[in-house]
Amino acid sequence: MKNIQYEFSESFAQKMDAEDPLKKFRDRFFFPQINGKSAIYFCGNSLGLQPKTTESYIKKELDNWAELGVDGHFYGEDAWYHVRKKSKPALAGIVGAYEHEVVAMNNLTSNLHFLMVSFYRPDKYRYKIITEAGAFPSDMYMLETQVKFHGLDPEECIVELSPRPGEYTLRTDDILNAIEVHKENLALVMMAGLQYYTGQVFDMQAITVSAHQVGARVGFDLAHAAGNAPLKLHEWGVDFATWCSYKYLNSGPGNISGVFVHERHAENPDLPRFAGWWGHDEGERFRMEKGFKPMYGADGWQLANSNILALAAHQASLDIFEEAGMKRLRAKSELLTGYLEFLIQEINGDSGVLEIITPTNPAERGCQLSLLIHKGGKFVFDEFYQNGVVGDWRNPNVIRLAPTPLYNSFVDVFHFATILEQSLLKFA
Repeated sequence: MKNIQYEFSESFAQKMDAEDPLKKFRDRFFFPQINGKSAIYFCGNSLGLQPKTTESYIKKELDNWAELGVDGHFYGEDAWYHVRKKSKPALAGIVGAYEHEVVAMNNLTSNLHFLMVSFYRPDKYRYKIITEAGAFPSDMYMLETQVKFHGLDPEECIVELSPRPGEYTLRTDDILNAIEVHKENLALVMMAGLQYYTGQVFDMQAITVSAHQVGARVGFDLAHAAGNAPLKLHEWGVDFATWCSYKYLNSGPGNISGVFVHERHAENPDLPRFAGWWGHDEGERFRMEKGFKPMYGADGWQLANSNILALAAHQASLDIFEEAGMKRLRAKSELLTGYLEFLIQEINGDSGVLEIITPTNPAERGCQLSLLIHKGGKFVFDEFYQNGVVGDWRNPNVIRLAPTPLYNSFVDVFHFATILEQSLLKFA
């Protein structure tokens, strides 16, 4: 990260914005209005902003549908039969994979279930799953019901790892130690890549290496990591992963998910899966014959034909990501989040009212900071909103703030800090 001396001043924030090589991208997004003014939007960890090009991308497909009807599957620009391939270069760059290892399809929790069919194969010796305590509810429910599907008891099979007493985040050594402790019975490590509540980025490489050494497989839910934290899924050897596209990937509420399957599994005939015809060899798909023959790579996990309107909205954002570049986005993210951290610490001083529970090491976090507020709580959060700040409240007393490098500015962060300072004084 660039070595810089932060200052609590608007002129400093303005100077940083003037020098920002990504500043032009801010104007490519719509900002919600609060009390007649553009919001300070720090909620990309929940729903990213809409690119201004999204409407035209969707309209193009609506026009194709209107003009071509069913022929749109095979004719016209970006024929629907193959259009999923268009997103692969950007997705591969975002998650650190080869193009044949990724595909956009379904939604996140559906993909987790489908991938678990392939990669959680419990037997009388190996049946345990390691995950983080306090995982996002969908992940908890998914793991619980997958274990029950195999006729097993979640209490015996799911090992939930909690931070040490008095700490908020998991130590990597404790995760690796748990893998060693349960190695004889461990079938799978399945956890978030970035923990939604604390904002901690786990050491996915170390976890993967350790789990593979004891004969277990590894998968990650990258809902809060994709488009946010640096990822090298292929290099790290991760078995599988999935993510959503509506948070940092700015592709619209509830929009299409994506999956990663490491290429070593691409042609494993012994790997079971729940199949559909869009995962069948596309060269033979319209023969309409029995006998599933999976496509090579992640495409072989597809089921139904592509959601064209969803992919269009997705592509509008992915094209922006390719232009901006993950390396540049990450560099700005570290500076922007570091500035927010600095200002919060300056305001808090030794009052003890605020506590950042996200790791201080930039390598262990994305752009999100989770702020534990010991006085004022939800009243302070509501005051933020009345003053134009969109963040995210999580019970019992955590505010999640995510200054997103594609569309947030240093001036946004400074103005938030002044609002925070005023709000704390009001409820002191």
